[in-house]
Amino acid sequence: MNNNPLSQHEASAPEFVSGCLFCELPPAKFVVVDENELCLALTDSYPVTEGHCLIIPRRHAATYFDMNSAEVEAATRLLHRSRERIQQQDEKVSGFNIGMNSGKSAGQSVFHAHIHLIPRRDGDQENPQGGVRKIFPEKAHYRRD
Repeated sequence: MNNNPLSQHEASAPEFVSGCLFCELPPAKFVVVDENELCLALTDSYPVTEGHCLIIPRRHAATYFDMNSAEVEAATRLLHRSRERIQQQDEKVSGFNIGMNSGKSAGQSVFHAHIHLIPRRDGDQENPQGGVRKIFPEKAHYRRD
C-alpha cells in the first residue's frame, strides 16, 4: 500500500513524475500540516523564517501557470488556512510574503509548482521595504511620490 498523500486522490492527481521531490514527498524531509482535495501544505525543509510553509498541488504541475483553476482556488484556500494557523501559533507574526518561482531563470529549483508562505515579524529585517523586490537589491528601495 502506498502511503504517499499525493497518490491518495488518483482522480485529482493523474500525473505523477518519478524523481520529482514533491511527487515522491519523502516523509523525512516534509511534514504535511494541512490539505484539501487538490493541494497540500507542507513545512519547508529550508525555512526562511519559522513557520515557512509550501502549498503544492497533488497533481504534478511544473509551475504555478500549469495549475488549473480548481488547483489555484484550492491553493488559495490553503494559503488562508495556513496564515490563520501560523498567526494562532505565533502572535508575533505581523505580515507574510507569498512567493512563487516559475522557471529556472526565476530561481525555481524544484519543478513541481509550489507557493511559499513566509511569516514575517516586526524587526526580522532592519529595513523590509522592497519585500520581493530585493531579488534585485538595487531596485528594493524606491521612492513613493
